[in-house]
Amino acid sequence: MEGIKLFALIVFALTYVLMIALPKVRPYIALTSALIFVVSGLVPIGELASSIDFNVLMMLAGTMGTVSLFIQSKMPSLMAEGLLKKTPNVMWVAVVLSVFAGVISAFVDNVATVLMIAPIGLAIAKKLKISPVPLLISIAVSSNLQGAATLVGDTTSIMLGGYADMNFLEFFWMDGKAGIFFAVELGALATVPVIMYLFRKDKDAVDAVVETKVEDYFPTLLLTLNILLLIVASFIPNTPKLINGYICVGLFLVGVVRELILRRGESVKLAFSEIDYATVGLLAGLFVVIAGITEAGIVNDISSFFVRVGGDNLFLLYTLIVWASVLISAFIDNIPYVATMLPIVSGIATSIGVPAEVLYFGLLTGATLGGNLSPIGASANIAAIGILRKEGHEVKNRDFFRIGLPFTLCAVMTGYLFIWFVWGI
Repeated sequence: MEGIKLFALIVFALTYVLMIALPKVRPYIALTSALIFVVSGLVPIGELASSIDFNVLMMLAGTMGTVSLFIQSKMPSLMAEGLLKKTPNVMWVAVVLSVFAGVISAFVDNVATVLMIAPIGLAIAKKLKISPVPLLISIAVSSNLQGAATLVGDTTSIMLGGYADMNFLEFFWMDGKAGIFFAVELGALATVPVIMYLFRKDKDAVDAVVETKVEDYFPTLLLTLNILLLIVASFIPNTPKLINGYICVGLFLVGVVRELILRRGESVKLAFSEIDYATVGLLAGLFVVIAGITEAGIVNDISSFFVRVGGDNLFLLYTLIVWASVLISAFIDNIPYVATMLPIVSGIATSIGVPAEVLYFGLLTGATLGGNLSPIGASANIAAIGILRKEGHEVKNRDFFRIGLPFTLCAVMTGYLFIWFVWGI
């Protein structure tokens, strides 16, 4: 038994080391590791399908496809221009675009949100002849922050919903208590003074006009239906296990069929190309890897280690999980980290005999917001820096830390305190 455990631990550790060292081929590493676990017998072939959360994968792929159609409709640009009409100066542009990015990101993938809002920030920066670097960094960190607010806002939220069997509404209200949505939103409000302070010297006036014309409102309807149907499904008892996945994929396919009927094949090609197959493959592989280390008993061992360090002190364990997640997610992609930690957190809660929700929410808060500590900590940050690089702007580490560090500490501390006082006491 110890030999099997050692083998599983070596494969697991090697998987993470290689994913950190070779970020461009992470999905292949995860899938190869999954294959090793299957071939070795740690994950029996008969249990392979049950180890993969297809509901999460379907939700992720379907939502990404619908979001692509939404972006192509130019509705996000129209919404942003409408907001900017009421913006008096650059400081408030930064605040409005950041808040707007956060609101969108609560329902749309973080990277997609950055792709929607960044062009507006670039256009304003060019018009006013100012550097777009701080503006786009603010947009990126704000979108990354609010991704944890709802079930469909971020991959990590989708993973938590699938693992803990949480429906859409339970992110808002669960067991008679305010959910993680309010922790995230309070954190977002707490960051507004930070943005205002960082842009306090930028008082140049902004003249905005509404120039974008939306010719197709159907993708907006699809995205709205996506959210509404997830809410409705949360009220219906005994729904199929894959109901959320069916909703997200089904609505995307409705959009695809309509585009084909209207002879807009290029739009369909773009929508399918915008689905992040790499992340889908990465998650599928990690689900199998986690099933393997769980079967080998490693997850229980890690849970026991946390309990030994924190004892049966829930506050100490909660604090350790939140702030360790912040530090780790600053350098490691939060998707594999959260995928690994969810069963560990569940094991910790079982070991000390407490409800797991406070630890789940603490994990998601630390892991999601911690990504804002560094330029490589979140996909949204990487996307924004990539856009700036294409525009010929170099983003230095100090440029990012000047915004990301106070933003992260303020948001995490707010969420950390809120979750503890609502769920921990």
